[in-house]
Amino acid sequence: MSTQSTPGIDEPGVPDHPSRSDGFVRGLSGLIGGPLGDHATARDRQSGAERRFWTAVRIVLALTCLTLALHWVQKSPCQDGAWVDNKQYTRFCYTDVLALYYAERLHEGAVPYRDHPVEYPVLTGYFMGALGLPVHAVGDGNPQINQGQWFYNLNALVLGALAVATVAVLLSLRRRRPWDAALFALAPALLITATVNWDLLAIGLGAFGLLAWARSRPVLAGILLGLAGAAKMWPLFILGPILVLAFRTARLRAAFQAIGAAVVTVLAVNLPVALPEATRDGWLRFFELNTERPIDWGTLWYIGRYLDGKVGDPASMGPFQWLDANIPTLNNLSYVLFGLACLGIGALGLLAPRRPRLGQLAFLVVAAFLIFSKVWSQQFVLWLLPLVVLARPKWGAFLVWQAAEVCYFVAFYGQLLGASTGRPVFPEGVFVLAASLRLTTVVVLCVLVIREILNPERDVVRNTYPDDPDGGLLDDAPDAPWLDRWRSRRKATDSAPSPVPTAT
Repeated sequence: MSTQSTPGIDEPGVPDHPSRSDGFVRGLSGLIGGPLGDHATARDRQSGAERRFWTAVRIVLALTCLTLALHWVQKSPCQDGAWVDNKQYTRFCYTDVLALYYAERLHEGAVPYRDHPVEYPVLTGYFMGALGLPVHAVGDGNPQINQGQWFYNLNALVLGALAVATVAVLLSLRRRRPWDAALFALAPALLITATVNWDLLAIGLGAFGLLAWARSRPVLAGILLGLAGAAKMWPLFILGPILVLAFRTARLRAAFQAIGAAVVTVLAVNLPVALPEATRDGWLRFFELNTERPIDWGTLWYIGRYLDGKVGDPASMGPFQWLDANIPTLNNLSYVLFGLACLGIGALGLLAPRRPRLGQLAFLVVAAFLIFSKVWSQQFVLWLLPLVVLARPKWGAFLVWQAAEVCYFVAFYGQLLGASTGRPVFPEGVFVLAASLRLTTVVVLCVLVIREILNPERDVVRNTYPDDPDGGLLDDAPDAPWLDRWRSRRKATDSAPSPVPTAT
């Protein structure tokens, strides 16, 4: 019987066990007696044998809930809103969710975009209002209620549910590799940044969009990715890899359906706020802020500006310092570099020896955006978590990256405390080093993903699945005839004998 699965349908099989397949985990397993044995793995097999309650899926979901509970505890010192003596920085518990309840005037009953401009895309503003205005309505006549704390906890509950749903989607996409989702569930980045902002809203919607695409429902995938893009812009970037892979397989109809549905969805969400004069200025605030914003902490540009001050002539501006003073040029350069990276990723997707998996290209595109962006907030690490699970579910490099993110998190709060008190916690070079380590580990992950695209035999997902479990209608699809013709011509050119020079 063929081992290939029907496109878009993930047939269950014997699950992968990292203690056997992942070199890093296999090495660590020696501390507890070695890899999982046959007696334990027999419980996973599809037979009439007794099955334990604590399956891999349930364990991973439970670990996700545990991580989110620990995150809530870690943020608990800030939940009352009494941020005295810079407690939000010394206890590492700052969260935009609580701060912006007051900054966006939700505590006064202000309707987002109409009564106060909002610095986030529309669906995030809707989300803030949908949770914040009822809290204000209940608390307005009950002064004993701490509105900010209620608002934070309500957001933590909903965002936590979205995080659990994201893990459930990852488990559904990797039914033969359930332990891959443990990378998300146990990620230190999830522990320290889950509710710093509303990024899990876009992540959850984007994950369901990828699931819809994997289940061969391109229109639904486009709608969900469009909703995710209306919350944070980055999920729309995933449509690019979908288009590239569809072009490679000559199955463009599905890609156009997804892109069209996403465009219609984004317009349907934005136009009710963008068109009326009463809300237009509030809607424009997001775009104005991103246009006017200078170099932000921890970015490639920040690192360059710091080095300008160390190695350049103090009497003159270095190139990164000049860019910080000329923001339109900085914006354009950032867009150009990201565009060039996307072109390179597109060429890789079209010309790689074997069609890359969607998760691999999606990770590369979003990572490239972060690498060249002038803003890289601490919680943006969450964007990459589900994508790295789909692209490269190996623990070694993942943990190195997570360690760098934790170092950056600590250094960043040191910067915040120093900026608040006027007394540096440590030299700025320490923060720049932490930012450089974060940037380097993300670049290394990109290099490793590219290496596995060029050498598909290294791809552990393809060691479990015949092709691409996230590919949907593209799963197991042959390359387009134009690519076969291009390869034939290239092979003929390479094998043609070189002309022998004649004596003159």
